[in-house]
Amino acid sequence: LLLLCYTEEAAVIVSGLKNTDVFVGESATFTCELSHPGVKNVQWWLDGSPLHNNFVTEISEKDGIIHTLTLNDVACHDSGTVTFRAGSLISSAKLLVKGISLLE
Repeated sequence: LLLLCYTEEAAVIVSGLKNTDVFVGESATFTCELSHPGVKNVQWWLDGSPLHNNFVTEISEKDGIIHTLTLNDVACHDSGTVTFRAGSLISSAKLLVKGISLLE
């Protein structure tokens, strides 16, 4: 008798990142929902640079399924591609930070 036990099924992305437009100084939030918890090597990126939890970048996880990135007080140079990676799963979206012109 041979019993095969797979502890980690292949998770899938249920809901991916959405393109987001915000104004300078606002917060931008990106959310990715996985089919089930337990996926290893979760990482967020902005234009190819890994993001880490700090006072500007908030990274959170709910029930191991819903992964959220909030970028606070964004500036024009924060515009770019946000990427969420969990194991072999990848979701990306564009962040566009719009400036407010005072010279009108």
